[in-house]
Amino acid sequence: MSADSDEDETNGLDVTACERCPDLCDSRNRIVNGTGPEDAAVVFVGEGPGEQEDREGEPFVGRSGSVLDDALRDAGLARRDVRITNCVRCRPPENRDPHTDELDNCREYLEAEIRGIDPEVVVSLGKVPSQHLLGRDVAVTKEAGEIEEVRFAGAAHRVLVCVHPAATLYDASQQETFRRTIATAAEFGGAADAGGEGGSGQSRLDGF
Repeated sequence: MSADSDEDETNGLDVTACERCPDLCDSRNRIVNGTGPEDAAVVFVGEGPGEQEDREGEPFVGRSGSVLDDALRDAGLARRDVRITNCVRCRPPENRDPHTDELDNCREYLEAEIRGIDPEVVVSLGKVPSQHLLGRDVAVTKEAGEIEEVRFAGAAHRVLVCVHPAATLYDASQQETFRRTIATAAEFGGAADAGGEGGSGQSRLDGF
């Protein structure tokens, strides 16, 4: 089904109406679009809205959002400096993982968003977005902090694998890995105190 059909409507990077996934349409209160600059150097991609995100209409709020906000601040960025979005824009029932067909149905919207922003790096937060973007199995805890170039949305994009911020809440051993990965993302975002020299971090990133 095309995004140009009568059932789907978009406004810029936002999806204003969609009926592609019956279970998600029944479960959602609203479509949760990405937030942040439309020319952001860093785009964070999560799995999908949870209960609080569905209620407030913004991705990554609540405890996970606070963890992400704190890590961004420590790395020299603020939420307003980055784009935050999800693989699917409607809350799955009981916060289950999105099904493959639901991820596929929403892929067109995600790719259009990334294509419009054209970021320096896309950060995949957790297993589902990492596998969805890289198109392969991903061992997130082992691969966190690694960057892979993959082609989607009509261009080659750097994808930085990251553990989900919620993982740090129930496994303290993930906190350092998470913050280190966010610091790497901040280098692409030009954070003033990331990378050690003006935030560019170019000595580490020349290969990309």
